[in-house]
Amino acid sequence: MKASSLAVAVLCCAAALAAEAGEPPQDFVRVSPRDRRYLELSDGTPYIPIGLNAIAPRGGNLSSMEDWFRNLSANRGNFVRIWLSNPYFDIEHARSGEYDGQKARRIDELLALARRHGIRLKLCLEHFRALESGQSWATKPIHHVSNGGPARTMAEFFESPTSREQFKRKLACYANRYGDDPIVFGWELWNEVNAVQGNVNVLDWSAVMLAELHRLFPRNLALQNLGSFDTPRVNELYRAHSLLAGNDLAQVHRYLDLGARIEACRGPVDLLAIDAVRTIQSYDPAKPILLAESGAVEPGHTGPFKLYEKDKEGIILHDVLFAPFFAGACGPGHIWHWDVYVARNTLWHHFDRFAQVVDRLDPPAEAFQSVQIPHQRLRVLALRGKNTTLLWCRDMQNNWMTELRDGQAPATIQDMPIQLPDGWEASAAKARFFNPWTNRWTEGPVAAGRITPPPFSRSMVVRIDR
Repeated sequence: MKASSLAVAVLCCAAALAAEAGEPPQDFVRVSPRDRRYLELSDGTPYIPIGLNAIAPRGGNLSSMEDWFRNLSANRGNFVRIWLSNPYFDIEHARSGEYDGQKARRIDELLALARRHGIRLKLCLEHFRALESGQSWATKPIHHVSNGGPARTMAEFFESPTSREQFKRKLACYANRYGDDPIVFGWELWNEVNAVQGNVNVLDWSAVMLAELHRLFPRNLALQNLGSFDTPRVNELYRAHSLLAGNDLAQVHRYLDLGARIEACRGPVDLLAIDAVRTIQSYDPAKPILLAESGAVEPGHTGPFKLYEKDKEGIILHDVLFAPFFAGACGPGHIWHWDVYVARNTLWHHFDRFAQVVDRLDPPAEAFQSVQIPHQRLRVLALRGKNTTLLWCRDMQNNWMTELRDGQAPATIQDMPIQLPDGWEASAAKARFFNPWTNRWTEGPVAAGRITPPPFSRSMVVRIDR
């Protein structure tokens, strides 16, 4: 490293954080030793990551992000994913291997903002896909040898010892500055690493760098992710990625995409989420799963979904939140279009609606089993635990196609009993019903294993505490 590079690197790696407001959390997020399908804090408190992707601020300052964090926190959200490689935060932007202390101070401000609002951050370290030609947002020419970088191709960037050692130095820089900070949910190596240009063994590089993350950040989660699971050809790659040593969560990205090759990605959003979680579960049923990116796009990811404009009620967001958790994920799904969909349509209340359902719930203690209960009109997903049973009841005749595309108002479901499986809730006297569209809780009896929800549209949640 040149002397000038070293000076900037030392500035970046100074082990002093910016002044912080608020009461910082003391406990780290970890995979629960009580049930490794779920998360908890290091003091044993259950932790369900309720939030979204909000990659970087809009307009060149943190004011927009302050608004997003405030709205999310006000609705009991506790999680946001950030790209540290976005130009606003990117410490390595002028020359390969040189780290900008001013950009590092922006990250300090980000972490202080998260503390003020009680939000833990998943920090994604890189996202570029090419060194020379490619989309401007996904090209990083500073790493090419012609610009003083260590590589001629993306394959060389991932595989050469020189490039790997340089990337490890960057991880060490972050570790020196933020390596013992519980506001960090986890460190994520690369956004959609399989989308990089060329024939690259991304899993080998990921295994090496996940081990380095565990060494440098022993109290934080270490993570990796792949591109959208929208074609059958990535099935085996997703399997290997989910089983990768050191990859603490099995993350999956999947969107509603009418250009996708997998049929589930073109249909109801709850089904695409359920199918994604269950596919990942088939690789390792004992690993925590997150639908880490979801939402809706124009065909082939050519832009945000045009029907977002009509989704003033947030039916896509609702399905992204609820379906994965009830299918067995360790949290709700995390929507992508935080600005042009969630913020623009003022849909923040949906995070509170999910948070109400899981209030005072301890998933690791419940040993939940995810079961689908047959019903003639409703898709009923049940989480049956030791002390609590949760049901999410989704009208199978209502989805984005009927409501947003065709303009059909959701029907009212009434006098539609649900028969629980034999032996369920034999001692329970009552159930609580939550309508997430009206924000109202009511109660009703459990009689001979049968419950009858009050009238509702779209979906209803049932909670039975024994």
